[in-house]
Amino acid sequence: MRRLLLPAAAVGLLLLAGCGTERVSAGSSAGASSAGSPSPDRAAQREAALAEHAERFPGVGERCADAPPSPSAPSAAATEPYDPERAKYAENNAFKQELPMRPDAECRGRAHAGRIAEGLAGVRDGQGLRAALERLGYPADHVEVYGTGADVRFSVMVPGVGPCVSGLLGPPTSAEAHGPYMEGGCVEPRGGH
Repeated sequence: MRRLLLPAAAVGLLLLAGCGTERVSAGSSAGASSAGSPSPDRAAQREAALAEHAERFPGVGERCADAPPSPSAPSAAATEPYDPERAKYAENNAFKQELPMRPDAECRGRAHAGRIAEGLAGVRDGQGLRAALERLGYPADHVEVYGTGADVRFSVMVPGVGPCVSGLLGPPTSAEAHGPYMEGGCVEPRGGH
């Protein structure tokens, strides 16, 4: 019995050693697209979303199609000495990090923030806020309204192409574009560890 187990185990190891390997011949299309290039399906979906956005919000996104890259800020970690308390704070608040936005999304976000702030002039409560955002073309399932009294806040996920726009109902009304949070959604997450 012992002699049969050793060859069976060796065959099993040889079979497992080949798992996960893929050979691509020179004429094969597997692996042909570069890691940085979107797949044709994803590119088509993005184009469809941008077309829907242009139809829903005429004039908002057209000027952002060729938005230049944003200048990158120097990393704080590279310029400041290590501080264990700051590192602990950063770790404990990592759940509040926003996903980065592409330059065209930043541009559209700023345009939507201005549009929303203008469109909310004279609105004073959460119910009026929801109605005004719907009139501006933001579907109810993309809008969150929270807070009460003088502290009514809102977050909107721009349909289809979305950056987030969050703000405070005024006076004065403020609105700011940002990327979705790592935890998901446009409302800053509460809690953490």
